[in-house]
Amino acid sequence: MTAIEIENYFETIKKLILEYSPKFVVAIVILLVGLWATSLITKAAKKIMLKRNVEVTLSTFIGNLIFWTLRILLFVTVISKLGIETSSFVAILGAAGLAIGLSLQGSLSNFAGGILIILFKPFRLGDFIEAQGVLGTVKDIKIFSTVITSPDNKQIVIPNASLSNGVITNYTANGFRRVDLIISVDYNTDLQLAKKTIDKVLKSIPEILKEPEATIQLNELAASSIDFSVRPYTLTENYLKVKSEVLEKIKIEFDIAGIEIPYPHQVEIHKE
Repeated sequence: MTAIEIENYFETIKKLILEYSPKFVVAIVILLVGLWATSLITKAAKKIMLKRNVEVTLSTFIGNLIFWTLRILLFVTVISKLGIETSSFVAILGAAGLAIGLSLQGSLSNFAGGILIILFKPFRLGDFIEAQGVLGTVKDIKIFSTVITSPDNKQIVIPNASLSNGVITNYTANGFRRVDLIISVDYNTDLQLAKKTIDKVLKSIPEILKEPEATIQLNELAASSIDFSVRPYTLTENYLKVKSEVLEKIKIEFDIAGIEIPYPHQVEIHKE
């Protein structure tokens, strides 16, 4: 390489530096200011939503959506200031997005399911629900899945697509639950005495609600027993406690009153 060629080479580099330095500086400034501004706007949006009592899951989702939308716009602005043609970049980005979308159809359906759950709120954090064959307390509602903790403390992750398209039973939504019990007595039992004894037990448990009123009804004349349908109401968090306490106290009171609870008998017949 001759001296003239080297001089021309350095001259070209000098021109490029002089031409692109201002653009590069402006792009860096826009990037730094933009990063700060997107974080600030996102935090401000979340605070506004919290002040207006928007649900935490929804406010978090909207905040993340605002954050990444602003970041993408910032990235496009920065590369345009560097002199890169944004129209071709957007076309490439769109084609890549389509290819990724086709390969991630399951994830996109889960994403859509997450949005439906967040918008229509069939359940909230802390609710006790039954869905997809499992029971548990909702611990986290994510964009692609919902995390449930079962009564025996197992963590269960359910994809939002199947969750949003299936049947959901929310035991917490109404604030209280009915405890459904079948209490059986022997055919020789005084039915009025049995009803009074059950009623006495229900009135002795403070966690049982006065309204709606508990019911005690004859349910069935079974093959070897008379069955009562006993239905007290209690707050959702007291459900298991009330169920256990009712059964325990009925057994104690039946024993005191001489009321027999039938159970299967096996009779042996001996022929001489």
